[in-house]
Amino acid sequence: MFSGQTILVTGGTGSFGGAFAKYLLQTDVGEIRIVSRDEAKQEMMRVAFADPRLRFFLGDVRDERSIDIAMKGVNYVFHAAALKQVPACELFPDQAVMTNVMGSRNVIDSAIRHGIRRLVSISTDKAVYPVNAMGMSKALMEKQVQARARTLTDDDTVLAVVRYGNVIASRGSVVPVFLEQMKTGQPLTITAPEMTRFLLTLDDAIALIEFALLHAKQGDIFVRKSPASTVADLATAMVAMFGYAGGQRTIGVRPGEKLHETLCTANELASAEEFPDYFRIAMDARTIDSDPLIRGKRPSLNGTDYSSDTARQLPVGDIQAVLESLSVVQDALTASRARSLSAS
Repeated sequence: MFSGQTILVTGGTGSFGGAFAKYLLQTDVGEIRIVSRDEAKQEMMRVAFADPRLRFFLGDVRDERSIDIAMKGVNYVFHAAALKQVPACELFPDQAVMTNVMGSRNVIDSAIRHGIRRLVSISTDKAVYPVNAMGMSKALMEKQVQARARTLTDDDTVLAVVRYGNVIASRGSVVPVFLEQMKTGQPLTITAPEMTRFLLTLDDAIALIEFALLHAKQGDIFVRKSPASTVADLATAMVAMFGYAGGQRTIGVRPGEKLHETLCTANELASAEEFPDYFRIAMDARTIDSDPLIRGKRPSLNGTDYSSDTARQLPVGDIQAVLESLSVVQDALTASRARSLSAS
């Protein structure tokens, strides 16, 4: 699928970008273009991979010209650039709009102008029933994708979205926070013990994106079926793995956070195409010029949302198994054991 192809990844120095680049470099991909605004992270990534197929473009999705420069000659685009920290977006909502909404529009417009085959934009469960600025901006990103998709055919640039929940151990997520707190001997900070979140590995996220690339029609949203856990169970799993005795401290829900997240609404599920591991949610293709008497999708009256509090809950043992598969946790365990040996 990627053989000889030129791939562009916006926000490519983030957790997803690094994992996706590593995956792509194991194929016979032609070229990977990383667009980001952090030259230090670009240099770290350049040194870490040391592969001539990886090219770096210093730019910002807010600056359409910088995106146009990187877009020339590209086959597929994966739009991962975003402001994603909920409290930060809540306090600076204008910045969330400029990056997640206006920046996304720049990427969409540039991809269409350059005749890109497919553009897959990355969204979040926080875009469903959004209560915070980050989720609202991502919901508008989804709406922008579908609004432009309505004006295109499948012979044009195909625009699609993938929507997923928390990527375990990604930058800014709770696992790295817990690891740092254990390293420095601090109590683990728990927002709310009963808070639930979907759990997705970076490998799962890459598989979802690959599935979307293969199966997308104009305006589709793809969701991966994911298990969930409470924050309390996640903390319990990490405490057991590390034998940590530093205690825990409940700090309360942060600005803009919800107790539970939703990946798909009941209305979306009522008309979604279901696969073994995924849902495909087709856009409503009607336009403002459509006959108002044309019947739309029938709303779901008895269905339930696909939410983190009703999804399959992972027991602590299974959470540990997932954590043990992550390189960042493996490295932390090795370092913890080394410290224990040197102290004994």
